Amino acid sequence: MRIFGREPVYILAFIAVGLKLSSAYGLDVSDAQQGAIMAVLSLIVALATAVVLRTGAAAAAVVNLAQGALALFMAFGLHMAAEQQALWMAAVEGAVALFLRREVTAPVTALALEGKSVIRGEALASRPVVVEYRDA
Repeated sequence: MRIFGREPVYILAFIAVGLKLSSAYGLDVSDAQQGAIMAVLSLIVALATAVVLRTGAAAAAVVNLAQGALALFMAFGLHMAAEQQALWMAAVEGAVALFLRREVTAPVTALALEGKSVIRGEALASRPVVVEYRDA
């Protein structure tokens, strides 16, 4: 995958160098904030790669991006309790699961055995099964 005709790794490296130079010349960004920014940018590239390559990992990439974004907000001063963070992540994971549920299909066909029932008296083996119901 290429972005602007370049590999994403080169673009991320260029941004990292620019961020470090900017902070050296007066931009007030701490090391933790620089790390969080680079992590989120890397997660965005990972999400784009998962979507473009259709690897089936887009849902995991979305959840990871949400975790990275939450870490970025925390690095820039957002104060949030661990319980609130867990609730936000649960909401993201629930939304991803809700979206993906309608698009997921089983990779194998149903077996004939799965369509039979002992309760209805259908044979599961070579001989028929007889089920008797008695009132107690």
